[in-house]
Amino acid sequence: MIIAAHQPQYLPWLGFFDKIDSSDAFVLLDTVQFKKNEWQHRNRIKTAGGWQWLSVPVRHRFGQIISEIQINNTQRWQHKHIQSILQNYRRAPFFSEYQPVLEALLLKKWEYLSELNIVLIQLLCERLGISTPCYTASQLGDFTSDPDLRLIEITLSLGGQTYLAGAGGREYMRLNLFQEAGIEVVFQDYRHPAYHQLHGDFMSHLSVIDLLFNCGPESRRILKG
Repeated sequence: MIIAAHQPQYLPWLGFFDKIDSSDAFVLLDTVQFKKNEWQHRNRIKTAGGWQWLSVPVRHRFGQIISEIQINNTQRWQHKHIQSILQNYRRAPFFSEYQPVLEALLLKKWEYLSELNIVLIQLLCERLGISTPCYTASQLGDFTSDPDLRLIEITLSLGGQTYLAGAGGREYMRLNLFQEAGIEVVFQDYRHPAYHQLHGDFMSHLSVIDLLFNCGPESRRILKG
């Protein structure tokens, strides 16, 4: 059984969903430290002038874990994101198929960032046809704060024999600890596919909504391509 884990991101990129689709169970690490100005509260879409950030404003103190991070709802971020998506994707072939449910979710009253991200990830998995069971670390129990030991404990708690790590893990993971625990570590080797987009030349590493709006039901096949 292959287990993978990652911090819950906002409207994640294709490789995030490939990692979910390549595992038998996926854990959203909502109990690790929040990092501002990273993918946990923002992502990119494509515009006629290049890529653009969609950022969720947050209230945070250093050292807070992701599940503790509150959204700063004094800013009209929801309206801004919806208008940016409408302006840049309304001519996409499958915009009308995915936009209404996405907009409805964005317009709900969200207090915590992790809740927003997790629901969006679940929606996007559904639209992509990905059925891998997803869990949150906070639901699974209390785990050690050591990064590698935490992943080992999570993997074993779900009955996993293999842990699927991101490519960057080669640089910092203590693989001997996994070996001692009887867990094989394999690394994701995601090669970003090209597909038809609006607004000129192809641009990679955008939010997966770019793929869905442009490619619709072919999105999962392209994502895995």
